[in-house]
Amino acid sequence: MSKILRVNMTDLTAAYEDVPEKYKLMGGRWLTSSIVADEVEPTCHPLGPNNKVVLAPGIVSGTDAPSSGRISVGGKSPLTGTIKESNAGTPFSQHLARLGIKAVVVEGFPKEKGKFWLLRVDKDGAEFLPADEYVGQGLYEAYPALFDRFGKKAAIMGIGVGGEMKMAMAGVCFNDIDGRPSRYSGRGGMGAVLGSKGLKFIVTDDTGGPGVDIADKDLFNTGRKKLTEALRTHDVTKKGGALNTYGTAVLINILNEAGGLPTRNFSSGYFEGASKISGEAIAETIKQRGGAGKMGHPCHPECIIQCSNVWPYPDGTEHSSVQEYESVWAFGANCGIDDLDVTGELIRLCNDYGVDTIESGGTIAVAMEGGLAEFGDGQKAIELMHEIDKGTPLGRILGQGAAFTGRALGVIRVPGVKGQNMPAYSPRAVKGIGVTYITNPQGADHTIGYTIAPEILSVGGKADPLTPEGKAELSRNFQIATAFIDSTGYCLFIAFAILDIPEGFEGMVESCAGLLGTNWTADDVTRIGKEILKKERAFNEAAGFTKADDRPPEFMRYEPLPPHNQIWDVPDEALDSVWEF
Repeated sequence: MSKILRVNMTDLTAAYEDVPEKYKLMGGRWLTSSIVADEVEPTCHPLGPNNKVVLAPGIVSGTDAPSSGRISVGGKSPLTGTIKESNAGTPFSQHLARLGIKAVVVEGFPKEKGKFWLLRVDKDGAEFLPADEYVGQGLYEAYPALFDRFGKKAAIMGIGVGGEMKMAMAGVCFNDIDGRPSRYSGRGGMGAVLGSKGLKFIVTDDTGGPGVDIADKDLFNTGRKKLTEALRTHDVTKKGGALNTYGTAVLINILNEAGGLPTRNFSSGYFEGASKISGEAIAETIKQRGGAGKMGHPCHPECIIQCSNVWPYPDGTEHSSVQEYESVWAFGANCGIDDLDVTGELIRLCNDYGVDTIESGGTIAVAMEGGLAEFGDGQKAIELMHEIDKGTPLGRILGQGAAFTGRALGVIRVPGVKGQNMPAYSPRAVKGIGVTYITNPQGADHTIGYTIAPEILSVGGKADPLTPEGKAELSRNFQIATAFIDSTGYCLFIAFAILDIPEGFEGMVESCAGLLGTNWTADDVTRIGKEILKKERAFNEAAGFTKADDRPPEFMRYEPLPPHNQIWDVPDEALDSVWEF
């Protein structure tokens, strides 16, 4: 029987509660957004005593379903002021599920300012331990020490110095399959909220845990096998396919050729150095260097897509993980940098400090725009990241993200929505993803409605990325479907296979229905997706957001984007229509 673990940071108690009936079918984003909507006052200060952080494994997390190790982290974002859900793939999600924990709710406010705690959770319960010795440490130092202390079977959630200093781009860090501090619920600053509450780490051990109850094992296994087969046969997700062979950075060259790779703080859609930081370049360099480098690396034990990688130094020793598309783009093309050793170091620093690579890269690009460095100056980008770790006045400004940094430096071209910097697809050249950035409830985010599939990859159909017509409906449909996927525990990348292979979609639904003992169909995917979005939208409206917040940065309306020289021309009426359901 699953429980909710309620963690009160005021009186340092951790108590198990029965799961209310209304939450029993929920997981992942469905559950985090529901609890936040029910328990958090929308107008509260994100770093004050009335915000909460909710961690929830997905519906099928903890089972042997393929690529099912996602965990959602939700709360009110200090970066955007909106409701927020960010997720990661990690063994930690599987630990929680196998310990019978449906969600962890972190609430309250520490009585002692600057005091940090570690929460240890296993089959016997939960206990608080002081975390003083780890405060101020980089996570590359802290995580090995924690594994030495609690055993190699442990799983870890933690925050870095960015979270300790309550920086709005601080993420929540989870270990990967090998124990690295490299899997992040990075977006939205939820690490800062945990920092405000004084919770530094949660360390789990699922040894002897009750495991995951499966109501209808036959239906679950039927669905699991269908989805597995779809993933193993689709060109994007199969072994030896695009993601497995080249990682997510396979998109660098693809987006560059499409004229949609944001370059030098979104001033162009084409980067002349793209081939040097592409997935193909990553794979070839790893092959040449050998040693610890690796392509096709899984982030958690049930991952079968295996799109991660381990980047080596020139001598073959391990440097960082992961050189993935968003991170390589953020510090690469977006900053005018075409050196993978530089992007690898900047990613390592983000992992070590506990900050989001997308927001960090966007912030450095805005800082370059504001005159703190020249575009392409990798050494200066590294120096600026060190300011964050030091907590200098400049570091504190940068740590609050791109929008804050832009205001501090008087920069006009700040490519964000609701305070969150845009990811690695230019809205003027790929307009469906632009609609997603602008209209979704959580600030500019590509994963919340990935229209790149039809617009760029011709997956699930084909849509012209430059045409504004029909993009509101396209984004709406993807946002609805994605809200459900984010609740399942499955990796978003299953979307490639389930869009093209009907049996794969059936498998996703049947595996969830089998686990829960429901009779869900495709109609329930739409119903649940809409329910989640409506809850998130209602929270934001109560917090004071209106349709005026669903608008692009002004410069995109008048500044043509090379090489297609497109401006943002999706009408405001179309943006508003996304929510007409």
